[in-house]
Amino acid sequence: MIIGTHIVIASSNAEADHKFFRDVLGLSAVDAGGGYMIFGLPPSESSIHPSEGAIPHHELYFLTDDVEAFSQSMADKNIECGPIENLGWGLVVKLTLPSGAPLHVYQPRHDRP
Repeated sequence: MIIGTHIVIASSNAEADHKFFRDVLGLSAVDAGGGYMIFGLPPSESSIHPSEGAIPHHELYFLTDDVEAFSQSMADKNIECGPIENLGWGLVVKLTLPSGAPLHVYQPRHDRP
C-alpha cells in the first residue's frame, strides 16, 4: 500500500533552497541527520505523461487554490514570479529557487482525485 511520496529536488545550493521551502513557502521540516532536511508536503497528486527521447525527465509542481494570491504573497516576500499563464489545465506561475532551479505553482482547472 502506498502511504506517501518522497520527492528529491536537485539543488546546487541546498541550504538556500531549504531556507526558501521553510521560510518562504512555510513547509514544516525535520532534520533526518547531518542537516539532511525532509519537508512535509500537502496532499499531492501525480500524473504520467508520454515522453519522447531516450531520457525522460520529471517535473515538480506545487498546487494552490488561488494562484493570484500565491503570487502576491511571494511579491510581499520580495520573491519575483513570472506571469501567470493559462495553460488550459491550470493557471501556472513560475518562480526561481535561490539555487536557480525553477519551481512551478499552479491552480488546477482539471478534475482532482
